[in-house]
Amino acid sequence: MTQQPVTHENEQAAHDWRAALDLIRQAGSRFNRLGAQTSLPEALQLIAETAVQLIGPGASAVIYLFDSERNAFDRRSRVSVGEAQSPSRESSRGGAASGDDYPRPNGVGMAAIRSRERVLSYESGRPFHPLKLAAGIRTAACYPLLVGEQAVGALYLDLRDERRFTEDELRLLDTLVALAAVAIYNTRQFEGVNRALERKVAELERLQAAAALISSRRNLDDTLAQILDSALALIGAEFGSFRLMERKTNTLRLVTVSPPASTDGDQPLLANESDSVMGWVAFHRHTARIGDLSVEPWRDIYRPLLPDRVMRSELAVPIFGPGKSMLGVLNVESPRPHAFSTDDQSALEAFASQASIAIQEAQLLLAIVEITDELARRSPSQLLDLLIERACDLLNVAHAAVWEVDRAQADMLVLRSANFDSFAQYRVPIRGSLLGEALQTRKPVYTADMANEPLVTRRKLSVQLRWVAAVVMPLIGRDGVPRGAFGVYSQTPRNFNDWEMRLLTALANHAAVAFQQAEALAQVKLAQERQAVAETFAVLGDVAANLIHRVNNMVGVIPALTQSLTEKRPDLLSDPVAAKKLADIASSARQAMTTARESVAYLRPFQIGPISVKVAYTTAVQRIERPDHIQIASVGLGRLPLVLAGEEQLRLVLVNLIENAIEALGETPGRIVTRGQVVSDILDPTTRWVELVISDTGPGVPAEVRDRIFDATFSTRGAGRKLGFGLWWVKSWVQRFGGSIVLAEPSPNSRQQAVGCTFVVRLPPAKADAE
Repeated sequence: MTQQPVTHENEQAAHDWRAALDLIRQAGSRFNRLGAQTSLPEALQLIAETAVQLIGPGASAVIYLFDSERNAFDRRSRVSVGEAQSPSRESSRGGAASGDDYPRPNGVGMAAIRSRERVLSYESGRPFHPLKLAAGIRTAACYPLLVGEQAVGALYLDLRDERRFTEDELRLLDTLVALAAVAIYNTRQFEGVNRALERKVAELERLQAAAALISSRRNLDDTLAQILDSALALIGAEFGSFRLMERKTNTLRLVTVSPPASTDGDQPLLANESDSVMGWVAFHRHTARIGDLSVEPWRDIYRPLLPDRVMRSELAVPIFGPGKSMLGVLNVESPRPHAFSTDDQSALEAFASQASIAIQEAQLLLAIVEITDELARRSPSQLLDLLIERACDLLNVAHAAVWEVDRAQADMLVLRSANFDSFAQYRVPIRGSLLGEALQTRKPVYTADMANEPLVTRRKLSVQLRWVAAVVMPLIGRDGVPRGAFGVYSQTPRNFNDWEMRLLTALANHAAVAFQQAEALAQVKLAQERQAVAETFAVLGDVAANLIHRVNNMVGVIPALTQSLTEKRPDLLSDPVAAKKLADIASSARQAMTTARESVAYLRPFQIGPISVKVAYTTAVQRIERPDHIQIASVGLGRLPLVLAGEEQLRLVLVNLIENAIEALGETPGRIVTRGQVVSDILDPTTRWVELVISDTGPGVPAEVRDRIFDATFSTRGAGRKLGFGLWWVKSWVQRFGGSIVLAEPSPNSRQQAVGCTFVVRLPPAKADAE
């Protein structure tokens, strides 16, 4: 199958592009309608059938799905269309009876996946499966099905004729393959989204006045055209147009006209009372029924619909969207004066309400399809920006923001994306806030009065941005874990209806997916870092043990040698200088060994077990040299349950934090207090933590270094103090215990910007105590 004739008798035949493009459009529409009730084999069957229809008689198609984790095709996924029946192949679904043509490890299918390009039998020089020749196949192509960088399958196209694929066929297949790959990806990964799309289509179909346009139109332009056609049929008019409101420019853009005519040369109309009749309707926000366009004031602002026809009467109605926003203006015209009655006006206004729903649904469908496609291509932050943009457009709100539960401080929410300016590291506590209320109840939270809402924590920002009403949606992952919150904020009084709440729910679900994607990447990175740290600690532990042994052999014997020397030469003790030097030598040797052992303690492997916080704290304080002007105290440590930790490492955590506080206080009198309590996880009350709060009355941590204090390379100390890693070691140990440590937000004070420094350490209680 490696050599084929260069041309064939039909090579010069013109391809029916209109029919082919219609087929592609129909296929795209059908792919978009694949819902939760559509099985994956049914979706594959649809793709294979469409491919065969594009090529025509004599063609057959086979699809295999690809498992990127196993780097292999799924044998059971095989679907085919147009194959000649043979005893060895009993079914076109679920694979051949014997799996005869399953892609080989070094076959064409894997070659297409690796190269990310189609493979043609007459160009590649690569032999196709021998069973294809036996089945009468003379020409073959294999397309990889790709979504971004991910391979989801392979499509095989086979011809029984001695001919090549034409360039037109290949271009059509290129387009189909892109659509098919996305359809497969969506069906596999986003069944929930497809289910939502199916429900939306079902809702559209139930609309009484717009049943025809909903059932026959699948995109916004077709919907708008059908709205105009239905409006004309409703009141028996022949001429009309529909203009869509462009909010950013405050203009009306012509999108469809009847009788059909080109709209390329049309200029947008300003939404004011002096530019046009439709602009007047958008400006005043109510219907204009004009019996005679030749009289004032309409004569001066009327814009002819058709240059070769004189119109005498017009009926134009506004179409409103969410929050009474202007979606567009629908108008019908007639060459007869007074052609439209009050009944026509009432009918068209009632129809406008149904048209509004249809437009919003079409816009939502378009947005969901767009966002679904972008899930595979955009980063989580880019996807959040897109979700915010679509939320503001579809809901007609001024601002929107997405918040995430802070991974370092689980009782706080941190701003991840917004379309308004805010200060860096904008955080909001979960408890006692509007955002937190949505997370804790796992239900949408609405307020109509932001100015007086007690749960608003940043009232100054709310006033500055002129927020009046708001809705906050909880972001719940597929695993049921709260991820964050999605808030939309209106600058006008606003009630959000059921449709708008459903729209926001759909967008919130996508935001939760974005967080899960980011979290999955972070978990992979964290696992890699932990593995690297564990391996490093193992190596350093061996080196440190050997080092201590050798230092002990060389330095540890010095005190014994000095003592032996004085015993053999007692006259040296009568010399004050010699006696002092010998004592200093012995003391320095002992201090060197003590310092070496303390430093190596950072590197020793440790076992996690039940540890008393009170005991660890007491021994830690005993090691610390406390200046007289600084007080060190504890509260509630004796009532704490045992925690899971390494005994010496927990002691070093406390020593490090308290010594940091002493150094920060310097010569200033102050107080360092360690408080202990048992707390519940704010998002999962069944989970409990032992919380240690170590606070001081020092100057606090400067804002410019707060984000770097746990870095291994960060230190405000000079060299020569143990290993010099400071808080990096503390955080590493606490995380290895299964806990967390954060630098709490500074406490405001009327006399200075911040008072003291507070670290919050959370440790898991020992299992028996936790129960």
